[in-house]
Amino acid sequence: MQASRIDGKAAAEAVLRQAKLAGDKLRETSGVQPGLAVVIVGEDPASQVYVANKGRTAEACGFHSVTHRLPADVPQDELLALIDRLNADPAIHGILQQLPLPRGLDADAVIARIHPDKDVDGLTLVNAGRLASGLVNDAFVPCTPAGCMVLLRQVLGEDLSGKRAVVIGRSNLVGKPMAQLLLLANATVTVAHSRTKDLPALCREADILVAAIGRPRFLKGDSVKPGAVVIDVGINRIDAPEKGEGKTRLVGDVDFDEAAARASALTPVPGGVGPMTIAMLMANTVASAYRAAGQERPRF
Repeated sequence: MQASRIDGKAAAEAVLRQAKLAGDKLRETSGVQPGLAVVIVGEDPASQVYVANKGRTAEACGFHSVTHRLPADVPQDELLALIDRLNADPAIHGILQQLPLPRGLDADAVIARIHPDKDVDGLTLVNAGRLASGLVNDAFVPCTPAGCMVLLRQVLGEDLSGKRAVVIGRSNLVGKPMAQLLLLANATVTVAHSRTKDLPALCREADILVAAIGRPRFLKGDSVKPGAVVIDVGINRIDAPEKGEGKTRLVGDVDFDEAAARASALTPVPGGVGPMTIAMLMANTVASAYRAAGQERPRF
């Protein structure tokens, strides 16, 4: 058996088309243009690339897009004051604080300062609480797990009743919200992590396996149940001497070739979950704009 490859790039393009159409419709019917503000502090190269991609994508969707670039030594109160101004700006419907922040800045305090109705990254305690309480229609769900669910629904449908799911990773950004979304879809969910005993045996029980560990090719083929659907959230850069001296390439948390021999479907890295993250950020932004205009938010 050779697994089918879940095409995250195509799925993301479909979400982005839907987000653009929804934004265009809102602008035509109410005069409201979805607005996204991204805040980046410091010069981290990876963050700079991510922020540039988010800005370009927002503009391609027809959104009002603003990027605030602050020096690494910006005082905490100055950063919080910027968040306050964005909270009060009616042209901004989504605020994204790019993480990580430089040492000396309190990321938790910055995230907490974002108004929950503009928290399109889904990281505030209010949105986490809404999701944990099952109020998913009122919550902004973190973009990566939201994108994972779009990919899973393409393969397995809306209702996951009878499916056993294992999520490897317990972060607030991916692991915990992923488990909540799977529960809401009626899967039976186990959350595993670095201290889980006999992880391969647990994984072999899973019809749905979500890997969000941050360790390259950690999950081997013998951890995959035959016929399982595997969602690889990991993005790891490893040396690639075959491409030349000093070259690198991206791999996931799953050993793709080994897993593909046993799974029924799985996401590649790159081209799987990654494109969905930015697409769902745009979806959350347009949903926030609809809410601000007093209209029912679109579903993606």
